[in-house]
Amino acid sequence: MTDQTSSVNGERRDSDRKKLIVDVHFDGGDSTGIANTRDIGVGGLYMTTASDLPIGTEIAMTISVGGTSMRIGGVVVYADPGQGVGVRFRDVSEPVLEMLKTEIGG
Repeated sequence: MTDQTSSVNGERRDSDRKKLIVDVHFDGGDSTGIANTRDIGVGGLYMTTASDLPIGTEIAMTISVGGTSMRIGGVVVYADPGQGVGVRFRDVSEPVLEMLKTEIGG
C-alpha cells in the first residue's frame, strides 16, 4: 500500500500540479468518454472517471487549456476504480509542452 500512498501524495511526480478543472476527451483501453481534471501539470494529470482504465493503459486525450485544444498521449500510472486515474503524459510535442507551461506554470 505504500506505493499507492506515495503516488497519491505526489512523491513520484516529475512536476508540480495545479488544481485546474478542464474537460478531457479520452480514448484508452476499452473506454472512450469525457472526464474532468482534478489537477494538471506539465507531466500529467488526474482525471475523474468511472471508466475502467487499469494501470499501464495507453490513453489519448484532448484537453482545452486557455482556449487552446491540445492532443496529448499518456499512460495510466494510478487507478482508483470508479473514481479516477492519474495519467503521465508521453511524447508531448514541444509546442504543447510550451503551451502547458504557459497556461499552468511549470
